[in-house]
Amino acid sequence: MFDPNSKLMYIMVAVIILYVAAQAVFFLLKAVKRAKELNISTSTVKKTILSSAVFTIAPAVSILMGVLTLAGFLGLPFPWLRLSVLGAITYELSAAYSAAESLGIKDLSTLVTDPKVFSTMAWVMHLGIFTGLVLIPIFLKKIQKGLISIKAKDEKWSDAFLTALFLGMISAFLGLIFTDIKTGLAGWIPVFVMIVSALIMSVIGIFVKKLKIKWLEDFALPITMLSSMALSIPITHFIESIV
Repeated sequence: MFDPNSKLMYIMVAVIILYVAAQAVFFLLKAVKRAKELNISTSTVKKTILSSAVFTIAPAVSILMGVLTLAGFLGLPFPWLRLSVLGAITYELSAAYSAAESLGIKDLSTLVTDPKVFSTMAWVMHLGIFTGLVLIPIFLKKIQKGLISIKAKDEKWSDAFLTALFLGMISAFLGLIFTDIKTGLAGWIPVFVMIVSALIMSVIGIFVKKLKIKWLEDFALPITMLSSMALSIPITHFIESIV
């Protein structure tokens, strides 16, 4: 039986994450050294480092929630690796569920101990996002030139085009939410949670824009995620009691 939380998994993941962390420290030291060469004051450098560190707290909370969500069926080491190095909770969850469904598994409430199932999910999650690492270095300049060209010809059309691309990406994820609505009221639970999540984000947006509480802008995503996850429990219990 395969154990996703084995010591070997922790060791392998820790080595990779330490390597990535070492790179971050290396470039931080190089940046500080370069700042001195440019005669940038020490206070400015410290302020920049501190502000950058503070602004990583908000996305870090969201990442932590993603790790804990995936850890329920993939163990802790693998999600820790995915979301610490390369990955996003929106993609990781959908990729994992898609791989599981292709194997005929619909319930991911327990830890995956079948090595074939785990490896399949891991490969799908890796290969699906790895394409970006290949395509971006090759095609990024051409894409940027194309977008600049479109904007130069018609700025309104450029904005509409980018908005359409963003909505197309969001629509791909929205499809997963409506997958089980034909199964009955219980299949609408993800939809209800999505609506609650949207309302929470809208309220935060009002606080930021109308009441000028700017610090909420950086914490909007983790607050919405945590609140929605917490509210999904009573929503599920309420729907199940009706059904």
